[in-house]
Amino acid sequence: MVSPEPKLSVRDLRIGYGDDVVLSGVSLDVYPNEIFGIIGPAGAGKTSFLRALNRMELFTDGMRVEGEILFDGRNIADVKNVYALRRKIGVVFPLPVGLPMSIYDNVALAPRLRGVKEKEALDEIVERCLTRAALWDEVKDRLHALGSLLSGGQQQRLTIARALSQDPELLLLDEFSIAVDPVTTMRIEDVLRELKEEVTIIMVTNLVQQARRLADRTAFFLDGTVVEVRPTEELFTGEVHDPRTRDYVEGRFG
Repeated sequence: MVSPEPKLSVRDLRIGYGDDVVLSGVSLDVYPNEIFGIIGPAGAGKTSFLRALNRMELFTDGMRVEGEILFDGRNIADVKNVYALRRKIGVVFPLPVGLPMSIYDNVALAPRLRGVKEKEALDEIVERCLTRAALWDEVKDRLHALGSLLSGGQQQRLTIARALSQDPELLLLDEFSIAVDPVTTMRIEDVLRELKEEVTIIMVTNLVQQARRLADRTAFFLDGTVVEVRPTEELFTGEVHDPRTRDYVEGRFG
């Protein structure tokens, strides 16, 4: 069986802030329509890795990125319109931050910015994205209420709906469970399983069992390097290449 072309290829990625190097020599591939998990202790460089994929060094003082990041075969450093790139690579951050506007307008903002004006078209996008984020049934009767008045779990799903409104091809999730209760976490996990039919997902999580439940393959980051990348179940049950991986997934440190 021929392997698909990678959706994302990272080659010898190095990231630093000022004189500090936080990632060095990272190389990995992410394939279409997979959930790719990233685990590792705090300070391993996981969030910086996601930031580099979305070209956030352009807006982060002192952040420097070296090496190659190829998205659909094209080096993202060569992309002139970073906003167009970000429409294809959506990000959901750890703490939900609703924009200071209604639930409807939170989701409709990106479509409006790309030129969608008709109310019927916007209505369809808002309903579709809120449904995909498992939020529509809870908010459909109060779409014009402030998004900031939603519960923490609802705001997190609103940020997912907002990211989906850009029709991304790659969705980056940075510890989405950090401020969400266990029941809502499970609902979001169900959403992600469905979304991977349409979108490639890279998921940073501090919960190793979450990676085990969701990720097709998982990378273990430690001390600014990638220790290994394996099919997720192998990482937990098979022979790992590095004993530090076994120690981490079994909770001996981190």
